[in-house]
Amino acid sequence: MIGRNYMGKQVVVVDDDEKIADLISIYLKNSNLDVTTFYDSKKAFDYLNQNIPDALVLDIMMPGIDGLKMLSDLRKKCYYPILLVSARNTDRDVIGGLIQGADDYMKKPFNPTELVARVNVLIRRSDVYDSISNNVDYVIRYKDIAIDESVRKVMLKDEKIELTPSEYMILKELIVRRGTIVTSEKLFQLVTGNDYYNKSCNSVAVHIRNLRIKLKDSFENPSYIKTAWGVGYYVE
Repeated sequence: MIGRNYMGKQVVVVDDDEKIADLISIYLKNSNLDVTTFYDSKKAFDYLNQNIPDALVLDIMMPGIDGLKMLSDLRKKCYYPILLVSARNTDRDVIGGLIQGADDYMKKPFNPTELVARVNVLIRRSDVYDSISNNVDYVIRYKDIAIDESVRKVMLKDEKIELTPSEYMILKELIVRRGTIVTSEKLFQLVTGNDYYNKSCNSVAVHIRNLRIKLKDSFENPSYIKTAWGVGYYVE
């Protein structure tokens, strides 16, 4: 099978461990991606304030600017896909990274081939939505939510809501399939491109939590995204 050509797509890698950063960079370059590598988080942050990559691979534990701090600051204005990597491997760490706005999270040590696959999925997914935005003048409406695909913008009443790529995909999928329960497995596959779903993985639940916060919705009695316990989520 001929692999998808990602030539010209830029990925920024930030990790203070030079060996790991270089390993990631080599594998990404072998996948025809343009890679810019930083060992210094401050230099990386300055670069990312001036440049917009197609994806970012970001370590958490770094001197200078911590990875989670950088993620939080970047998410205030940038919405390209971000993959976190870290030796912190508890569920709490993973959830914390996703809450801050990461699209995916890999625990060290990781398989570099899998990391490349996940980065390619994030880029491909972003490209698909950019393509839709460029070719379709279409607004999806649900209650007082409006998703304008021409500019990939989400409005709640008259207020613009800033969503990560994963949050955008989940919200759009649920609204397009309104009245139907979308399983957690389906949503997991949608945002990660990974066919393997483990019920112990709660990344989807974290994205739903973030969406409810941004939609100013109730957790106990939500008006927008409702939970089908043990199955998935839906909008009526």
